[in-house]
Amino acid sequence: MKHWKVNLYTVWFSQILSIMSFNFGMPFLPFYIQQLGITAPNDIKFYSGILNAAPAVTMAIMCPIWGIISDKYGRKLMLIRAMLFASFIIGATGMVANVNQLIILRLLQGVFTGTVTAAQILVAANTPKNRISYALGFLSSSTFIGQSIGPVIGGIVAEFVGYRVSFIIGGILMFFDFLLVLFVVKEEKQVVKESINSTEKKEKTSILSIFTVTAVSMLLVILFIRIGRTVFNPYIPIYVQEVTATTKGASGITGIINGILALMTAMSGLILSKLGDKYDKMKLLMIYLTLGMVFAIPLVYINKLWLFTVVLGIVFFITGGVEPMIMSITTEDTPVDKRGLLFGIQGTVGNAGFAVAPLLGGVISIKYSTNAILIFIPIFLLISALVVLSIIVHNARHNFHSSLNLKNMFKS
Repeated sequence: MKHWKVNLYTVWFSQILSIMSFNFGMPFLPFYIQQLGITAPNDIKFYSGILNAAPAVTMAIMCPIWGIISDKYGRKLMLIRAMLFASFIIGATGMVANVNQLIILRLLQGVFTGTVTAAQILVAANTPKNRISYALGFLSSSTFIGQSIGPVIGGIVAEFVGYRVSFIIGGILMFFDFLLVLFVVKEEKQVVKESINSTEKKEKTSILSIFTVTAVSMLLVILFIRIGRTVFNPYIPIYVQEVTATTKGASGITGIINGILALMTAMSGLILSKLGDKYDKMKLLMIYLTLGMVFAIPLVYINKLWLFTVVLGIVFFITGGVEPMIMSITTEDTPVDKRGLLFGIQGTVGNAGFAVAPLLGGVISIKYSTNAILIFIPIFLLISALVVLSIIVHNARHNFHSSLNLKNMFKS
């Protein structure tokens, strides 16, 4: 088996374990903080927003820094760094005495972890250009497989032995994951050589070269799709609690809902992202975002948990192919020695979306209702679709003018 495939499959499995570790307890933070003394409904919503935004804020700051370091010192080093720190932070989360200590740990989580971005950088740097769509799509499925398994098992554990034990088990699992990557993954020192036999050979590329019109537009789509897809996620436990009118069994139901949503996204990463190697990626993005928006519209009117889960699952499946497609588009046009920086910047923008989403959801839920947050899912998907449409129009105009100039040149 080719070396890049061995790394891909190993990192894929390691990411399943990694995301499982995080999701043993993190989806149940609104329930956990009630055990820490936060019981007023509006306070629960407020702290849920803060706790979900905290790691995203610090990770947004650190992503480009870790990306630059990975370009200079190696991608594997960044992945094992993220996993080692994550193992201690997740375990320590189960030992906090109050919500303030929990906020500090969540801030530190954003500074020192980030296994998803680190894994993406490692895979993108060591994968042939013509297989990047497949590799990144396949890798993205690991995140959501982990998210589908982790909350279900974590919810069951929490119901029987408590949330603290869930976090500690997650930390132990992450440490074993760290050992797996440390001893199995072998980073290639000579990364895959693309077509650089011309004057570009050994020529250092400018940092500004990655900021093309398409790349900047894709950053906007990442920002809006992250907000749209995650604005409601931190409030699923509260939504379940409000619909069932009890906290008893709510952890198990929340875990199942999160698991189904993650599973649908994982299937999307395996199925929809493959289409990017065969069809026009921009047009596929437009289709995914438009269909996702259409299916998201009725969510606010649904008041049955099973139907809500089915419809939201469809939305997550359709939109799950968006980010792997974006990463494939931008990676193919970025030199290998700048891909760490590229993914770092994308991580910053994506985490800015992760930071805005729970805070926006918190404001809406406190001022109006938890259900009102659902209105913003189709709104942000629509905004994302309009950005993609503008790029399609821009590229069409550019190609038209280029062909026109070529014709004029031959005529002259």
